[in-house]
Amino acid sequence: MITKDKGIIAIVAVVVLVAVLSVINSNTQKSEADNGKPLSIQSWQSEHGAKVMYVHAPQLPMVDIRLVFDAGSARDGKLPGLAMMTNAMLDLGAGEWSTDTIAERFDSVGAQFSNDSLKDMAIFSLRSLTEPDLLNEAITTLNTILVKPKFIESELQRTRQQVLINLRNQEQSMSTIASKTFYQALYPEHAYGSPVMGTVDSINAITRDDLIKFYKKYYVASNAVVAIVGDLDKAEAEEQVAQILKGLPEGEAAEKLLEAQPLNEAKRIHKAHPSSQTHVLIGQPGMKRGDEDYLALYVGNHILGGSGFGSRIVEEIREKRGLAYSSYSYFSPMRVNGPFILGLQTGNGNTQQALTILDEVLREFIDKGPTEEELQHARKNITGGFALKVDSNKDIIGYLGMIGFYNLPLDYLATFNERVEAITLEQIHDAFKRRINPDKLVTVTVGTK
Repeated sequence: MITKDKGIIAIVAVVVLVAVLSVINSNTQKSEADNGKPLSIQSWQSEHGAKVMYVHAPQLPMVDIRLVFDAGSARDGKLPGLAMMTNAMLDLGAGEWSTDTIAERFDSVGAQFSNDSLKDMAIFSLRSLTEPDLLNEAITTLNTILVKPKFIESELQRTRQQVLINLRNQEQSMSTIASKTFYQALYPEHAYGSPVMGTVDSINAITRDDLIKFYKKYYVASNAVVAIVGDLDKAEAEEQVAQILKGLPEGEAAEKLLEAQPLNEAKRIHKAHPSSQTHVLIGQPGMKRGDEDYLALYVGNHILGGSGFGSRIVEEIREKRGLAYSSYSYFSPMRVNGPFILGLQTGNGNTQQALTILDEVLREFIDKGPTEEELQHARKNITGGFALKVDSNKDIIGYLGMIGFYNLPLDYLATFNERVEAITLEQIHDAFKRRINPDKLVTVTVGTK
């Protein structure tokens, strides 16, 4: 129950948080990087065994906290969807509190909480004002979710039914059908081929004991990264980390993932679906985070299909021929080699022509590389827009979690533009020739045959 005094504090907290968020949304919050200063990232190991990533941002009386566990769907084993179900259940009853009580505790102090599960990682995010009473309440609630989840059977059954409904809805989503088929074909013997949300059979098979076993193995301090950005000095940040992780077993870091194997041959898969449009995904295993070719491939792909208008794919597919409204390419680096993807949506009658043009554009880029003019434009575009990617606490906290989780250097952000400027035509040409084989691509089409 919320007391009268706490209720007043809660109202004030919400009002202040709304005001703070309006400042953020109006882009008046500036990070050190946006003010021309190198972003100062500090890191240390907590007494509980977690890696901590910290940036002091005193511009506003608030703090963003992100916990990242190596507990994504790559750890599902024989039960696809287990990581997602475990993550979803953690705030559905913890300690002495019900699902509603947990939500009310965050709301009562104006805090924002969310959690999510991806292929590599499980994420918890908290945004709170730094007024001690409000922050302590939010941190206590977060700690209880992490340390004392109840995995209530009735909540499990409710969550199971929600996931099953979502899975049935996905059967009508062409983009989801294409994505699932693509990943399964790209990673047939690897955990990345398993759908994050699982399957109908696997979701029905997951038990409370399965959730508890997964939780105890992967939700431990040695398997976690804690990122903090906001109006807390280092000593205060250390204190909050201790409170967040209090009672969480040290445990062990997750075992290394197996490497993703390259494709031995080209694959073409079509999924029939009634529609006037065909969804196309093409690709192969690409690169991992921290890859030595990362920037050469990243800058090169900006030219190939990663920059929208002005990229070769958009120019050839959309501008010259009007074959697709949306066409693109990108790398999705992960713990091990994540995919290199080319995609588009086009009218059923244009599918083969679009595939032919896409193949020609890719082969020419691999064979000849970009021009000096394209490279200069890409450098300018990437470095000129980089400041916008780190101009708020929300942006920075995402990068901190990523840098900590993938063990990237602390100067990753500070030196990014300098490293982009140093990329040469030869490096891009060499990287694409070595890393992308146009004769061994998975091609998935979803639409009317």
